[in-house]
Amino acid sequence: MKYTRRQLGKLVLAAPVAGFLPRDVIGFSQQAKPDSKWAGVQVGMNVPYNFGSRDMSGDETLSRTVQLGISAVELRSQPVELSLGAPGSGGRGEAAQKAAAEQLRAWRLKTPPQKAAAFRKKYEDAGVRIEIVKYDGIYDFTDPELDYAFDLAHALGARAISCELEVDGSKRVGQFADKHGMMVGYHGHTKTPPAMWETAFGYAKHNGANLDIGHFVAGNFGSPLTFLNAHHDRITHVHIKDRKKDEGPNVPFGEGDTPVKDVLRLIRDKKWPVQATIEFEYPVPAGSDRMKEIAKAIQFSKDALLS
Repeated sequence: MKYTRRQLGKLVLAAPVAGFLPRDVIGFSQQAKPDSKWAGVQVGMNVPYNFGSRDMSGDETLSRTVQLGISAVELRSQPVELSLGAPGSGGRGEAAQKAAAEQLRAWRLKTPPQKAAAFRKKYEDAGVRIEIVKYDGIYDFTDPELDYAFDLAHALGARAISCELEVDGSKRVGQFADKHGMMVGYHGHTKTPPAMWETAFGYAKHNGANLDIGHFVAGNFGSPLTFLNAHHDRITHVHIKDRKKDEGPNVPFGEGDTPVKDVLRLIRDKKWPVQATIEFEYPVPAGSDRMKEIAKAIQFSKDALLS
């Protein structure tokens, strides 16, 4: 049986995992290249975080991304490194986690980042670009690990890496960013005022911001449009989500205090090369599932850009 794109979309929403799709639908989704660049704005996703995991395989992450029609991503390092043979995250407890970190460090220092070229090709052949690579715990990396992190991102075709913002640590990481000629998008939360990013900007040419507009609004820092206008040349990507003010909850797009539509349209109208990265964090409503809700967020973003 052959399916139209509309029928395929309905089947995808009804089946959140590729394994539940008819075999001929899976083949169609692999052949049809996704395209989530609308009105000049690249809409992406934080994966596999959006799917509720950091250690999901690269193949399943790609399958779900293609099902949702997304053509560029912020990809966490775990799926890539696991595909290259990295050790697992280890058991629970501080001692187990410390041992796992040491094993991962040793593995990184003997693994050529260029081995990730095949991973990159698989994604690009499916129509998905890896624009940003997200690292956890980057401030604990040794100098050789930092070189490895940037080299791995280059091998994946990324234009930036991302990590959480620690102002003091951003000075050292920024030195490696300048050395490798690659931007770092530092992610902020509700306790990250604009001044913290601005301090980091002063440390290195390639220190940038991953502006999370939901956290920005929930932290009562005013409109994210002001920060965008002032620092657009330093912003690698924007996390798109909707939250309430005053440390309020994450909510479905259009139900909170975050000017999601205005942010998307500002990026569109100014023609800034900033990925609008959907980060799914609100609770899944009863009777729905994660993939259906992410699809709604994608449609909301598309409609905002095309209207």
